[in-house]
Amino acid sequence: QLARIQTDSVVSMLCDLYPHLHFEIVAMSTTGDKILDTALSKIGEKSLFTKELENALEKEEVDLVVHSLKDLPTSLPPGFTIGAVCKRENPLDAVVFHPKNCGKTLSLLPEKSVIGTSSLRRAAQLKKKFPQLEFRDIRGNLNTRLKKLDEKEEFSAIILAAAGLRRMGWESRIGQLLGPEDCLYAVGQGALAVEVRAKDQETLAMVSALHDADTVLCCIAERAFMKRLEGGCSVPVAVNTLLKDGQLYLTGAVYSLDGSDSLKETMQTSVNYPQQSEDGPNDDVQHVGITAKNVPAQAQEAAENLGIELANLLLSKGAKHILSVARQLNDA
Repeated sequence: QLARIQTDSVVSMLCDLYPHLHFEIVAMSTTGDKILDTALSKIGEKSLFTKELENALEKEEVDLVVHSLKDLPTSLPPGFTIGAVCKRENPLDAVVFHPKNCGKTLSLLPEKSVIGTSSLRRAAQLKKKFPQLEFRDIRGNLNTRLKKLDEKEEFSAIILAAAGLRRMGWESRIGQLLGPEDCLYAVGQGALAVEVRAKDQETLAMVSALHDADTVLCCIAERAFMKRLEGGCSVPVAVNTLLKDGQLYLTGAVYSLDGSDSLKETMQTSVNYPQQSEDGPNDDVQHVGITAKNVPAQAQEAAENLGIELANLLLSKGAKHILSVARQLNDA
């Protein structure tokens, strides 16, 4: 349902821009939708929610695919690109409480209360902050997870992305928003991406009108950070970005699975560059899988370099060890 709402919202924006075009929506399910009894971090498939969709794109059965950006790997298969990153919804994580805990916050829950989350990143940060609580895996789409929370007594609360809840119209279920001091968010969280064939210039030009420049720069920095760390959903990597007065601030962190070991740093760079008109072979430069001709190229480069430099700083302080131990424990 959420995937459908997200697709409809992108199509509606395209219909406003191109009223003479007709868009047909093709629904399909993916590996990640089908394997519901295993933690995401243990399935070990990089393109969990994207492979089937990309197959259809490659065969030209569809011309564009709408994803949550956080589901897209930092390296796309050859021949594909992210042609649009739409304006970001609130990227924070949200706590949804069991009806009996309505009005509480995580710190007010009784000791040993069980919190549901399928994300190693959320669990690692919250275990450290709330050692009195227990964290357990919960899978399924938003509807399924909320149903499990409400109808069973197993969970006192579950953690979800605020963006998904808002898009579903369930904002009233958000009992607590987790700010950066509680929980840094996932790379790309809250942003929608439109994936197209890299050589399909016509579609690429059409969807590029949906790019939100600020979101593009924040997400390029986040994805470059993740890529340099070789992170994925099997290790706890988290970020927080802020773009203000032409300065891009990126906070990035890595955690051990139980949150006891962590590294966190913030860096900034100027992204205040004018758009230059450039034609020629450099036209379709991708930055961590994103093609954004209408966002200044120098700003995109600065954002990508910021992500790489921040990752290098964490690596120089021992991030590789934290992540490799996390990976081994998760695989075990």
